[in-house]
Amino acid sequence: MKSLYVEGTSPLHRLPVRPKLVFLALLGISLFLTRNPLLLLIGPALGALVYFTLGLPAAEALRRLRPVFLTIAIVAAFSFMVNSAEEALLQLLRLTTLMLFAAAVTATTTVGDFIDEITRLAQPLERAGLVRAADIGLAFGLVVRFVPEILARYEAIREAHKARGLKVRPLTLVAPLVILTLREADQIAAAIDARGLRRH
Repeated sequence: MKSLYVEGTSPLHRLPVRPKLVFLALLGISLFLTRNPLLLLIGPALGALVYFTLGLPAAEALRRLRPVFLTIAIVAAFSFMVNSAEEALLQLLRLTTLMLFAAAVTATTTVGDFIDEITRLAQPLERAGLVRAADIGLAFGLVVRFVPEILARYEAIREAHKARGLKVRPLTLVAPLVILTLREADQIAAAIDARGLRRH
């Protein structure tokens, strides 16, 4: 599996995982409590400044964001249809800010660090008998690791459509993407169970 982590020595790279996660949580709460468009316009600018100075080539940085931008655009368009234009703009600014900062955190944190921190945070729930902390950490790590795989698979399917002279439409890409992703998920789940890494 590929990784979204980017080698570097930036301040964000050196920051421990927990402050990053706390910052994202507080940022999300603050964004959705704010309705001032001028304040919300600052968010995407700061997020882009942080994300595009991590050392990624510009083309690669944009490629990583493209599918998420598409999702945000769809959500904003739907919001525009059912709400006012102002509300749709606010949703677009909030989600774009969160996406850029989350992408920066993901690019500066290894999957192993993510798993270790989530496992530690889930320890109180394990002591209460609610979950197994290691399972929560493993699940979170797999989600992070699956993102680049899904992006690569999406690009491969899109290129295959172009090579066959087929018009690329989102609906024609979704079905094979979901099927291939679920198939790989089953294979990974079987491998995890075979190694006894989680409870049945």
